[in-house]
Amino acid sequence: MIFKNNHFNLLQAISRKKHRKKIQINYINLPFSGKDVWTLYELSWLNYNGLPKIAIAQIEFDSNSINIIESKSFKLYINSFNQIKFNQEIDFINTLTADLTRCICGDITVKIFDVDDIRNQKIASFHGICIDKKDIQITSYKYNPSFLMLSSKKKIIQENLYTNLFKSNCPSTQQPDWASIYISYNGFQIDHNSLLRYLISFRMHNEFHEECVERIFNDIQNICKPNKLSVYARYTRRGGIDINPWRSNTIFTPSLVRLSRQ
Repeated sequence: MIFKNNHFNLLQAISRKKHRKKIQINYINLPFSGKDVWTLYELSWLNYNGLPKIAIAQIEFDSNSINIIESKSFKLYINSFNQIKFNQEIDFINTLTADLTRCICGDITVKIFDVDDIRNQKIASFHGICIDKKDIQITSYKYNPSFLMLSSKKKIIQENLYTNLFKSNCPSTQQPDWASIYISYNGFQIDHNSLLRYLISFRMHNEFHEECVERIFNDIQNICKPNKLSVYARYTRRGGIDINPWRSNTIFTPSLVRLSRQ
């Protein structure tokens, strides 16, 4: 490495514990495993000769980490490397890995892809039942977990549901965060109308991406009590970054697809 511009102090760490205590999740023995998968589309640095390099990065933060990173600070941090020279790409990756690990106090993985490596990536969609076409009346946009109900059928099923209508708001900037939410569960059937009404109730809610997913997981687990549950969100990008958290209490391998709005 020719020159290292240490902008670690640009990163703002946010404790996971505070929110987990707030929604009464056991933060000592978490009821789920999971990752926060960040995709960085605006990543650039300089090589040894000063030639700009560009790439797309996929960074996975383990949900067991102590902190999350506030996304605006992450953007400032990433952009601080735009004019920094590195001997090799691996030097850049090692710098990111060391700084981000130190910030979140947990495990991460950093993968960098050349633009040509993913140019044929297809736009995909979640597999399952989309609940967006329900003919229901919405009268409240205030977060309300009491909207969640089980179906009157009282039968145990395995079901994959998703919505593209989810919106929450960033607590730091109050800017809208748009997402598609995927829910896979095994247990007594959840009423689809009530689930859609519940998810729409986040529309004016201020919470970080990771926190929304954990709140959804916790609410469904507490109210509907499925035997197995996975919640996965793919948010649209803002500032060149999309954030895609998932939480599960069973074996779950998220499909790292790029949705149409990403």
